[in-house]
Amino acid sequence: MVVGAVEARGRGCGRTRLKVVPDASARSLSGFVRSCVEPGAIVRTDGWQGYAPLGDLGYRHHAQTQGTPKQAAVVLPRIHQVFGNLQTWLRRTHHGVSNKHLPTYLDEFTFRFNRRRTPMAAFQTLLGLGSQRAPTTYKELYAVESTG
Repeated sequence: MVVGAVEARGRGCGRTRLKVVPDASARSLSGFVRSCVEPGAIVRTDGWQGYAPLGDLGYRHHAQTQGTPKQAAVVLPRIHQVFGNLQTWLRRTHHGVSNKHLPTYLDEFTFRFNRRRTPMAAFQTLLGLGSQRAPTTYKELYAVESTG
């Protein structure tokens, strides 16, 4: 299961965060929100009960029941745009992704999405990271897979 958050900037989307979570429980969803949203921020969600504790955690939580799937894009348009772009990118560019590698693809999508308006910033960030770190060896790359 993938959970996401997107910053509201006027009528458009700001930065986004995406993460694989084990389930839709309050513990998983609250943990995700705490990891990427500042306390005191307004958090808009659908009516799922897993989001109910957010008000007690210092967020200004506004929940709205979606109703039909068509209505979901009207109630929470920004996150539906992000997930739509993610699905298109995964299906058309990568022709699908295994669960094992999904977190890495989510990180790449988030990196690209958050820098979509400043392509040189993305290039400079990658260039900077590449110049400050030694190359990853084959052994290091596959050692991570065996431990999860």
